[in-house]
Amino acid sequence: MNAAAEPAALTTRLTRTVEWGDCDPAGIIFYPTYYRWMDAASWHLFAQAGYDAERMRAEHRSLPLVHAQCDFVRSPRFGDACTVETAVARMGGKSFTVRHRFLRSDDGTELAVGQETRVWCRYEAGPGSPLRGEPLPPALRALLAPQA
Repeated sequence: MNAAAEPAALTTRLTRTVEWGDCDPAGIIFYPTYYRWMDAASWHLFAQAGYDAERMRAEHRSLPLVHAQCDFVRSPRFGDACTVETAVARMGGKSFTVRHRFLRSDDGTELAVGQETRVWCRYEAGPGSPLRGEPLPPALRALLAPQA
């Protein structure tokens, strides 16, 4: 992971419980679960920053994913509560990298570290039409950008 540098202005935490459907036959988390949780955590971050799904739809905005990766450290099991700590680790002109740390909620054990690169976009003529990348609004950029 190369996006671990500086702390962000806004960090959110989302708690998830490993359900039976999140597990592989060995009873440990199945790796795609981390990717679902990263997606949910990114949208949660933006909702906490004032851009919930309703506002995003009304303003014809989207956050398309252009890259994702995850490093697995330990495997949580069925029933474990996990916390996803999420913050922006890198801010570009139109794109940004969101870093996710997965921790076992009861003892803080690091389970995985992931990141996503997303682009701030607007639909040209509403959902279903082509997307165009745009710079993040200055107030949103200030709220999310890593602090030097």
